[in-house]
Formats: sequence, C-alpha cells, structure tokens
Amino acid sequence: MATKIKYILFLAIIITSFSFEIFAQQDSVITNAEHKDISLSDAIKTSLERNYQVKISEKEHEISENNNSWGRAGRYPTVSLNLTQGNRYDNTPPSITDERTEIGTISLSPSLNANWVLFNGFSVRFTKKNLEEYKNISEDYLKLQIENTIYQTILGYYDILLQKEKLNILNQIMDLSRDRYDYVKARKELGSAVTFDVLQVKDAFLSDSSNYILQKLNFDNSIRVFNKLLADTVYISYNPTDEFNTDFVNFNYEELKTKMLENNKTLKIQNMNQNVLRNDIALQKSSLYPSISLRTGIDNSNLRIKMINPDAGTSNTQNYDAYANLTLSYTIFNGLNRRKNIQNATIEEEIGKMQIEDIKLSLNNQLLSMLELYNARKQLYNVANESVITSKLNLEIAKDKFASGAINSFNYRDIQLSFINASFKKLEAIYMLISSHNDLLILTGEIISKY
Repeated sequence: MATKIKYILFLAIIITSFSFEIFAQQDSVITNAEHKDISLSDAIKTSLERNYQVKISEKEHEISENNNSWGRAGRYPTVSLNLTQGNRYDNTPPSITDERTEIGTISLSPSLNANWVLFNGFSVRFTKKNLEEYKNISEDYLKLQIENTIYQTILGYYDILLQKEKLNILNQIMDLSRDRYDYVKARKELGSAVTFDVLQVKDAFLSDSSNYILQKLNFDNSIRVFNKLLADTVYISYNPTDEFNTDFVNFNYEELKTKMLENNKTLKIQNMNQNVLRNDIALQKSSLYPSISLRTGIDNSNLRIKMINPDAGTSNTQNYDAYANLTLSYTIFNGLNRRKNIQNATIEEEIGKMQIEDIKLSLNNQLLSMLELYNARKQLYNVANESVITSKLNLEIAKDKFASGAINSFNYRDIQLSFINASFKKLEAIYMLISSHNDLLILTGEIISKY
C-alpha cells in the first residue's frame, strides 16, 4: 500500500510539472506576439475598412452607379466614324485588234454615321428607372454587408471578454486550490492530515489546472477569430478595453415593428425589386407602340484611276454625299408573344407582392421571438447574478469552515464547483444579452446608427 501511495504521489508531481510547462509554452507564444489595446469602436472601424466583403460590395455599388445613366438607357444616338481604303488591279483580255488593258484603282472613303431611336414606346424612361433602382439595391446590399460586419465584430469582441472573464475565474479557483493543497500538506507534516487528504486536494488542484489550460486555449482561439474579423495578416494579441456588460433596455413591440418595416434592409431590397418588376410591365408594353428612328450621315469618296496599258494617264474623282432618313416600324403580329410577355411580367409583379408579404410575416415572427428571447435572457441574467452573489458568499464561508475543519474537502470542492458554474452562467447570460440586443438592432435596421 505504501508503495502504491508513493507511486501516485510521484505521478501527481509529474503531471503538475507538465501542467506548468504548458503554461510556460502558452505564455511564450503570447509574449512573442504584438499586444494591443482596442476599443469596440476602433474594432468596428478597422473591420469596416479592411473587410473584403465590404470592399467587394463597394465596388459593385460603383458599377451600379456607372450604369445609372441615360446613355445606358438608350436616350442618346450612336455615332460612328468609318474609313475604308481599297486597292484594285484589273487586267482585261484583248479584243481581236487591241492589246490587253491594265487599270490600277485606289479608293479612300471616310464616312460619319449616326443612328438615333427617337421613340420606342417609352422604354428608355422605364429602363432608366430600373437602373436607378439597381443602384439603390446595390447601396442597400452594401449597408446589409456593413450591418453583418458590425454584428460579427461586436460578437467577436465580446467573446474575447467572455473567455477572458472565464479565465480569470478559473485562475482564482486554481489559486484557491493551490492554497488549499499547501495548507493540507502543512497539516500532514504536523500530523493532523493523512495522505488521502493530500491526494484529494491534489486531484482538485490538477483538475483546476486542466480547466485553466483548456480555457486558455478557448481565450487564444477567440483572439484568432477576432484577428480574422479584422483581416490581420499577423497574429495580434488584442486586449479589449470596453467593460463586459450591457444595458438593459425595455423595448416596445409596436415601436420595433414600425422601425423594422421602415428600415429592415432585406425588406427594403425586396420593395425595390418590386419597383423593378413594376417597371418591367411598362417595358413590355412598350412593344405595343411603333418605333421611330433617325439615320443620318456624311460620306466622302475619293477615287484614283491609272491606265497602265496603254498608258493613258491618271484620273481623280471625289464625291460627297449626305443623308437623313426616318424609319417608322411597327410589329403587326408576332404570334401573340407581346401579349404573353406583358402577362408574364404582370404575374411576376404579383409574385413579388406575395414575396413581400411573406417576408413581412417572417420578419414579424422573428421580431416576436427575438423580443421574447431578449426579455427571457434579462430574467436569466437576474437569476444568474443572484446565484453568483450567493455562491460567492458561500465560498468565502466554506473557506473558513474548511480551515477550521468544520467541513471536509469534498464539501468544499462542491461549493467551489457551484461557484464556477454560477459565475460562468452569469458571464454567458451577459454575452447572450449582448447578442440578442444586436439581433434586434439588425432586424430593425438600427445597428449602423447605433455604432
């Protein structure tokens, strides 16, 4: 039995040494990294400046702005400049009494032509309206991407704080376990404790050390995720300077619903798509009208002819022409395709209306669920906060009772675990409240103005 106890103690010492070696390795990684304090506002600003999805959306918005012009819509004429140069050699067979005839011809013909559709059933006007809508849609897509980036940055920022607070709690518990271990060892040397007592507190200390190591890994992972959100090319150990807390807001459902219907980006984009569908009906109706176009231009022909055989000299001619032609065209019948296209466009608009109502219904359901969840999480936070106060007081009392021998190590350990669980639940309740609050801000389209 004595040999077995010695083996267990030896193994515990090795594990403890290994644990401290891991601590040292992790600390060396952080020491070599750049440490940087950062506020939430600076983090959001940095992520918006660097985020590639935001940059891509900005470029797409630039394209839509470039496309939003009357030239794209077809209001202006098409003007082209042409230059044709020709070279020709003719060799005709001789007659009975004549020799073969050889002629060299060089021509140069510049021209300036314009084609202008003067009227095509108001399609230019409605095409321009659609281009304007596409520009607005791309702008709201950009805002939607900005909202998502802000949201992810906020959650990433507070996740670092959450993991850091958990790490601090486990560090406190590990210090208590170390003190308790030293205390029991001293009691054993004085003869008031046995080896079994030492092993129990040793096991608790090793368990707390393992939990600390795992939580340290979670903390480092949260920083790495945050590095990606900020598009850092090298690892930076960020230290958030904002406090890990949140405001308790008493939201009003009707006010939130009004803001949601006015500002929600998904709904706004769908409404603008509906405008496009409405304009598409007018575009299809344009085919019922005649089309009037103007073609005009100036032609110049320069011709040089040289008689090679027999040599009769050279002649030069120049011709100038100008024209302006109006064309009226109207499709009398094309298999009823025009009417079918108008009907299909009308059906597409009706589908769009139903999609808008479906989105409104879905958003309203999300709003009710999110609001109820937010209120429930406020209550959960209050319960968790009271639990922390109680368990912390219980831990302080248990510490004195354990020192006086009023409770054993098992009871003391249970109280420690209860404090850890209560503290973690409070921290997670804060994080969940922050998440729910920002979910409501995104749903109502207010997160950009908030941050």
